[in-house]
Amino acid sequence: MNSTPHATRQRAETAPDQERAFANKLLEMLAVPAFVLDTQCRVIIWNRACERLTGVPAAEMIGTQDHWRSFYDARRPTLADLVIQNRTDEIDRLYLRATHGHESVGQLCAESWCDMPRCGRRRYLAADASPIFDDQGELAAVVQTLRDMTEEKAAQIALEQLATRDGLTGLANRRCFDDTLRAEWSRAMRQHQPLSLLMVDVDNFKAYNDAYGHLGGDDCLKRIAGAVAAEMRANDLVARYGGEEFAVILPNQSLKGAAIVAERIRCRVEQLGLPHGRDEGRHVTVSIGAATAIAATDAEPSQLVAIADAALYRAKHMGRNRISLPLTELVS
Repeated sequence: MNSTPHATRQRAETAPDQERAFANKLLEMLAVPAFVLDTQCRVIIWNRACERLTGVPAAEMIGTQDHWRSFYDARRPTLADLVIQNRTDEIDRLYLRATHGHESVGQLCAESWCDMPRCGRRRYLAADASPIFDDQGELAAVVQTLRDMTEEKAAQIALEQLATRDGLTGLANRRCFDDTLRAEWSRAMRQHQPLSLLMVDVDNFKAYNDAYGHLGGDDCLKRIAGAVAAEMRANDLVARYGGEEFAVILPNQSLKGAAIVAERIRCRVEQLGLPHGRDEGRHVTVSIGAATAIAATDAEPSQLVAIADAALYRAKHMGRNRISLPLTELVS
């Protein structure tokens, strides 16, 4: 039985609708969290996996432009918004790791921490945003898929901490100190700002170890590490330099300012009241050497360390439990 032209036309018109309905159903059942925005940045699909990830039901999202509320406390664009609004050049500013996927189709890929307000816990999400074009090549919608990488990120952070943290004190280790000093040196020289360094050494630590054993010595170092770290600003770095010696990097800090920090550290350690030996009035103390560089473009970071070390040696030679400053700052 032959179809009439009208019936043929009807089938041709309904086929795309059926295909779209099938695609929507497929996306809805997809195990990967995903949502779709139209060209006005309104949510047209919010699949079940996305509901589970965000804790937000589709009924609250469909037809709105409030999808950002599922991921952030303050308003900011998702990857899909950047594609729709042709703001892809902002991706590096908004995300920790970002790449342009297939340049020819305008795909974006990025990773970042998200607040996840409804879940009550931050999650590290990887996102991919891909544009969907109509038969005329015009943008029709953007689909964004998500992957929860929180556990992988936590493992990565833990490995990085193992590589950069001292196992006993939890402070930065020697490797981290060396890397940070080089970076801060370059920045200070480039911006013509002072960079100060303190070398902190526990006085008569061998005798302490002999008196209290290695476990007692370890506890002593941990207590002193906490005292030194308590005097740090947010952008300072305190590291275990080796053995019973600590190093403190003080960005944009003058020699006078470094001396004030050093004296605070000396006093705080002394106030711990850690007994040293059998003498009742004797306590654990530290000696500190300081150095500062100002626009020393022809010098090297190692010279700053050498000057601080020499100052530390003088502090020891002068009787310990004191700070020592260099005669001059390191200036080119």
